[in-house]
Amino acid sequence: MTTQTLDRRLTDAPALAALDTKLEVLLLPVSNVHRAADFYQQLGWRLDVDHREGDARIVHFTPPGSAASVMFGTGLSPSAPGSAQLTFLAVSDIVAARAGLLAKGIDVSEVFHDRNGGYRFDPDARQVGPDPDRRSYASFATFSDPDGNSWLLQEVTTRFPGRIDSGVTSFGSAADLAGALRRAANAHGAHEARNGGGYDTNWPDWYASYLAAEQSGAPLPL
Repeated sequence: MTTQTLDRRLTDAPALAALDTKLEVLLLPVSNVHRAADFYQQLGWRLDVDHREGDARIVHFTPPGSAASVMFGTGLSPSAPGSAQLTFLAVSDIVAARAGLLAKGIDVSEVFHDRNGGYRFDPDARQVGPDPDRRSYASFATFSDPDGNSWLLQEVTTRFPGRIDSGVTSFGSAADLAGALRRAANAHGAHEARNGGGYDTNWPDWYASYLAAEQSGAPLPL
């Protein structure tokens, strides 16, 4: 079979459904594995693997509520230590997340937002404090590990449309679920007020619709 024939067959073949491809592990470049392990343990991340063989060590940590993990170890990464910059960590409450890091002894920046109202991280447009309207994706804070690998906390409460599977609703922690329930409770109070102020006997269904819509980026119920 010639290359031309094979190319034509591939072109003419029906399109296959996209295969799930999950981001699993981020490889961090570090200079001292033991020091880095102490730092990520101090963060409270779950230790999944700690493999030692002689002087070599490979460590695998997972942030609370995350499906993806980080890994580092002796001779694993060809990149310079500290070269992983501004890796995003989504949090449901930026102020609480920063306070939690400070309580663990982590040096974390002030919460900030883009004074021009943008959703992106622009170092030249930093304004201290959360986004005035607490818009999802618009408030940030940063911290770094001992090698200088930096992390960018981003407050995410409502996803942009199409960002997650609309048929799946999940929460990374009890705190995330509690925050979502508080937002649903506030919105439901406004819903009851718009409908005469009476008790809504179908509130469980309304809450469920709100929580699912908020995560998937669908229009929120009124």
